[in-house]
Amino acid sequence: MKTTSLTSVLVIIHILAFGQTFSEKINKEFVFEKPGSPNTLVIANVNGSISVTGYAGNSILVEVTRSIKGKTSERLEKGKAQIRLGILDRADTLILYTEGICSRFGKNTDKRGDWQQGWGYRWDNKDDDCQELVDYSFDYVVKLPQTVNLSVSTVNQGDITIEQVGGAIVANNVNGSISLTNIAREATAQTINGDVDVSYVKNPVNRCRFYTLNGDINAWFQKGLKAELSFESFNGDLFTNISQLESLPVVVEKETTQKGIKYKVNGNRYRIGAGGVALDFETFNGNVYLKEKI
Repeated sequence: MKTTSLTSVLVIIHILAFGQTFSEKINKEFVFEKPGSPNTLVIANVNGSISVTGYAGNSILVEVTRSIKGKTSERLEKGKAQIRLGILDRADTLILYTEGICSRFGKNTDKRGDWQQGWGYRWDNKDDDCQELVDYSFDYVVKLPQTVNLSVSTVNQGDITIEQVGGAIVANNVNGSISLTNIAREATAQTINGDVDVSYVKNPVNRCRFYTLNGDINAWFQKGLKAELSFESFNGDLFTNISQLESLPVVVEKETTQKGIKYKVNGNRYRIGAGGVALDFETFNGNVYLKEKI
């Protein structure tokens, strides 16, 4: 992958009552060495927001605001040197992550990482001697070629916003919302504390899953949706403006786990229109609003 760096266009250091703050904007441009349909951008953020917009160009244009706060100037300087933007070039896949923190990032050989690509943070394999002596955040603003697939995640201090991306999408958050606007392909969006908003410019043909523990799911599809709908919630309801909705028989799903065989019963299944793509919606404390655009 060819990389053009336009780094450090703005650097600000504030001395505040609680310590010192360093902030800089990092601008980079990437082009896939091996272009093709498997091309994927992975952003593995920890603290901060992610905003991605699809466009008609061929380059991935990335702007990252790196912010670091330290109680002393010594800690701030150590944090600036240690916590950086990590970049992995896999020829057909670009991976951006937070480098220098105690939770190591790399390839998960057990294939249970955060990403379809098998990459992720090793949260259960921390360096016991490591100490993060500063607070930090990375805020991403990205322009992405519309044919590229996207897999993004953050944990704290930010929302995920994705617009006009034409590839497949995986979006994971913990303390923040997820917004997918004018998308056209299969998507998985999951968060713990926040809403999930989804808007399709073209109805998907492959399975999609949307989940939030504490929040609502708002999903808009094009007129004439044909799907097999699955809905689960503990304290929520399903609301829809779709009239062609037919209940389906209860399904018992069998799953083998380390503790044995687990059975899951799902009675909230519906056919929309003539049936088709599988759409899975799940909340715990929230409603699902499923609508066709008029």
